[in-house]
Amino acid sequence: MKLTLTQRLSLVFALLLLVCCGTSAWMQVRSNQLHEQEVVQGLSRNLAQHIANDTVLINTQGLMPDAVRNLFSQLMLVNPSVEVYLLDTAGRIVGSAAPEGRIRRDQVDLAPIQRLLKGNALPILGDDPRSAEARKVFSAAPLKVDGKPVGYLYVVLLGEEHDRFAEQGATSAALNTALWSIGLVALLCLIAGLTAFSLITRPLRRLTENVSQFDIDGIPQTPKLPAPVEKAASPDEIAVLDAAFRQMQGRLGEQWRSLTRQDQERRELVANISHDLRTPLASLHGYLETLSLKDATLSVADRRRYLGIALDQSRKVGGLAQSLLELVRLEHGFVQPVLERFSLTDLVQDIFQKFELTAEARQVQLKASFAPTVAGVFADLGLIERVLTNLFDNALRHTPVAGTISICLVPQGRFVEITVSDSGSGIPAQLREGLFLRPFNIGGARRDGGLGLRIVQRILQLHGREIRLVDVPGQGATLVFSLPVDEEVATQLAVRSMNLNTPGQA
Repeated sequence: MKLTLTQRLSLVFALLLLVCCGTSAWMQVRSNQLHEQEVVQGLSRNLAQHIANDTVLINTQGLMPDAVRNLFSQLMLVNPSVEVYLLDTAGRIVGSAAPEGRIRRDQVDLAPIQRLLKGNALPILGDDPRSAEARKVFSAAPLKVDGKPVGYLYVVLLGEEHDRFAEQGATSAALNTALWSIGLVALLCLIAGLTAFSLITRPLRRLTENVSQFDIDGIPQTPKLPAPVEKAASPDEIAVLDAAFRQMQGRLGEQWRSLTRQDQERRELVANISHDLRTPLASLHGYLETLSLKDATLSVADRRRYLGIALDQSRKVGGLAQSLLELVRLEHGFVQPVLERFSLTDLVQDIFQKFELTAEARQVQLKASFAPTVAGVFADLGLIERVLTNLFDNALRHTPVAGTISICLVPQGRFVEITVSDSGSGIPAQLREGLFLRPFNIGGARRDGGLGLRIVQRILQLHGREIRLVDVPGQGATLVFSLPVDEEVATQLAVRSMNLNTPGQA
């Protein structure tokens, strides 16, 4: 038979309550018996001595057994529960009024008699001559002749008549009341305990229902329960467990949606890269095929022009392949930043020299603005150079003729803020959500937001930083990020980034 936790707890509680109540009832009955024995023995403690003083039970010949029968008949009229016996000095029964065959002992243990005569605490139980094992309260007195002990008068205070009357159910009203009280208390405790178990395990049942509804093979759902309870706010372990499960369920749902989104982004990225590769490859193939088929009829100028176009397309394919390989290495943890101090101003000057000729050819002006107190930063020099190279390359391709590309370095506490902006068309609001994750088009022209900016984002994530797009009046696209000037801060950010970002989930 399968039982729920609540049912098992209720069953165990009922069994424990039954055992406790049974033990309590037994102790109550036992206590009542001991109390009765103590009272009876206390009241009749000197009964045997009074009988010995008032009745002739011995003469010069010794003990008089016949006198016991007469005495027993008289006592039965006063107290039917009393039994009288004559014992010799060794405790052997030498006289009694018991019917034939009712005596089960030939001798009574004298040790309890000695304790009673010494005044020890009551109740003191002695041997019952009419039972082989029973022990009962008694009264005893020594019998002497000429000052010499000749035996004992042994009076059983609660004899067979008392036992027979008690077996008929004639117990005291107080005992009956106590037993009924125990039964009533047990019933009330059972009802209260079952109700308490039901209330206490209600959160556990709710948690069990939520866990049973959780489909590990399906799409994790966001829990519709109230906000999770913090551990510090509630000492209830079940509430903490419920909150932890809901947090785990919500986290799994977020991770599932994140993985789904990343998978979709990767699909889009692969599709766009395939499209980007198809165009230069088709052009390259076409011009090479033309050179191969019409080599004899082409002029030297046409041949050089075709070869120049083929080389340009080949460089585009190589650049895309190189960027894709670099992105894969970054996202799968093959590249880790090597932190060192370097001067940002010197790095910016190197970048300007790299793009100076290209900018002049496109009639684009490069501007730099440095604060006087710009300090050196702690980062990977090669990776940060790659970041600035990608940003300037992307800006140059989308800045119109006679436009401007500017970079600004401003100290911000323990960081230096780097701002790269251009005077191009900017990025529409509807395209900004996936700016650093997927390629996009502006006016039919591809702005490299799939590889170049994605590489930038991943490099900065390895440094524990982020890049963001900001709106600046009169500017096109303005991108801002920061780098630490303190070695300790840079190390902490890099370590935290390694712990939070798993490979391939930048």
